[in-house]
Amino acid sequence: MKISTKGRYALRMLLDLAEHQGNGYIALKDIAARQNISKKYLEQIIPIFNNSNVLKTTRGFQGGYRLAKSPDKYSFAEILRMTEGSLAPVACLESEPNECERCGECATLPVWEGLYRVINEYLESVTLQDILDMQREKNAEKHST
Repeated sequence: MKISTKGRYALRMLLDLAEHQGNGYIALKDIAARQNISKKYLEQIIPIFNNSNVLKTTRGFQGGYRLAKSPDKYSFAEILRMTEGSLAPVACLESEPNECERCGECATLPVWEGLYRVINEYLESVTLQDILDMQREKNAEKHST
């Protein structure tokens, strides 16, 4: 499984919004500048989160984006499923139930199912808030030495 640029940039964008959540609505140009991502690329990511409960938006002079919920309510798994589709390591696990004609006799299927379970459990356990907390801890250690 390989996470695309779109998935990685979406996570960075949402982390930026989480970090600056006390500043109201944040303009894409500000996120783009802080994250060193083109504004055009972010504009392509935003529609992924329309019709979901991920972002709140406002237009006009003070327009921009903010998280709809607190950062601890967003798992990496949720965000990556929106941007990447499935997190399955092999195609046959993308549908439920498994529609592969070989799934009954596939010797490697249990390995892929185990990997898929570990990927999902891990990414479900990591939230935007966890990453913010790790960054704050890292920065505090850097400044205390």
